[in-house]
Amino acid sequence: MDWLQVVVLSLVQGLTEFLPISSSAHLILVPVLTHWEDQGLAFDVALHLGSLSAVVIYFRQELWRILLSSLMAIKGRGVDQDARLGFWVCLATLPVSIAGFLLHDLVSAGMRSTVIIATSLIGFGVLLGYADMRRGGTQSEYQLGLKEVLWIGGAQVLALIPGTSRSGITMTAALLVGMSREGAARFSFLLSIPVIVLAGGWEALSLWQQPQAIDWPALALGTLLSAISAYLCIHYFLVVIKKIGMQPFVIYRVLFGAWLLWFFHG
Repeated sequence: MDWLQVVVLSLVQGLTEFLPISSSAHLILVPVLTHWEDQGLAFDVALHLGSLSAVVIYFRQELWRILLSSLMAIKGRGVDQDARLGFWVCLATLPVSIAGFLLHDLVSAGMRSTVIIATSLIGFGVLLGYADMRRGGTQSEYQLGLKEVLWIGGAQVLALIPGTSRSGITMTAALLVGMSREGAARFSFLLSIPVIVLAGGWEALSLWQQPQAIDWPALALGTLLSAISAYLCIHYFLVVIKKIGMQPFVIYRVLFGAWLLWFFHG
């Protein structure tokens, strides 16, 4: 891999992983527009590690409180809001974990066409716009109940469809059950931690079974750039949605999906 490829792929991954615009939709364009060879599984693992580092560092205080409270709950000292939030994150991750394991081959082999990606971009983008327009909720991630968590966790399964956007569909579901924009985004970002761990772990296992030559400098730079861009993305997204909401991202999704249909099938 040359350095330009490392930089472009790292920034695309970092900037689109947490925005509700679908990283898979953007990543399919890179080899098409640049004619670069596949970057390899090791580099994919490095990019996931960068994204994971960013969200863990950003939510480090919340995660530390969740860990301590969960340990206290296990010892029988009561369940506070932090321990409950940690349980909700684990519970909401179960549906997509099970579905991802069972449907992995189908999704990776049969659902990565540009038609599916473009249609998902547009359709789920419009749904996000509807959820944002009808919002009025004020719930934070600490005020969720069992029904809301199961709804959001079930919706996350739809993220297996390329072009849907994991962050987009979880924010949509969260807005529909009465969460605030910031609360929906923060819960979505917390949900990304176990999902990225599972996805990265699956790729790492495949890499272990099929060892490849590793370009360590490229992996180090890719991890760093992915982490920095993802951290900045999380920070500024939470600032921006308070002021302008989700509609700019909805418009972008619809236009991008329409362009994909025209570019590949027009």
